[in-house]
Amino acid sequence: MIRVLVVDDDFMVAKVHSGYVARTPGFTVVGVAHTGADTLRAVDRLRPDLVLLDIYLPDMDGVAVLRELRSGSSVDPDVIVISAATDVDTVRRAMRSGVLHYLIKPFSYSALYDQLQHFAALHARLSALSTAGQSDVDRVFGARPGGTAALPKGLSAETGDVVARALRSADEDMSAAECAVVANLSRASARRYLEHFVETGRAAVRLRYGGTGRPERRYRWI
Repeated sequence: MIRVLVVDDDFMVAKVHSGYVARTPGFTVVGVAHTGADTLRAVDRLRPDLVLLDIYLPDMDGVAVLRELRSGSSVDPDVIVISAATDVDTVRRAMRSGVLHYLIKPFSYSALYDQLQHFAALHARLSALSTAGQSDVDRVFGARPGGTAALPKGLSAETGDVVARALRSADEDMSAAECAVVANLSRASARRYLEHFVETGRAAVRLRYGGTGRPERRYRWI
């Protein structure tokens, strides 16, 4: 389980965000903090893998909390900012301090779900490596949840987003034919996007054997 600390000055908002995390498979909330000082103490005590960090805290700016974590803490968790702060300077300061992403409040569960799934994929990928080649690094820094950057010629970002949403929303793995029905595409088109997601590390594929003929390729988002 990936351990998450939720930080927000509003008790009800923190409760909602904690509920989002708790309903996401593979994640558990290990603590909630409502001030910067509480956040620093909680990180040191609970040692979370990920912090969902608000910017507007009553005692100190969230970016200042982040910098304290990076400079003085023996624990170095990854951080996703969750904030109503929309000024470019705050976004830039958060980015320069090493956040994984910046979610602007209010946001939907699906928006946070995408970010958590992205984090889980990075966590698993890096944990499986002892050394990283350039292709591994490119996948870590290049992959984004729901993103379709650097698509091969003939594939469009818009259609890629449709296929990605269809795959992410499935309760179990899908065949290209099943994905095509959901995405309203031809089977061949759906399979091209699915194979691209497999090649770029955003989806996994397994073979299902049964009956005669070639085994069926089944895809799932990771």
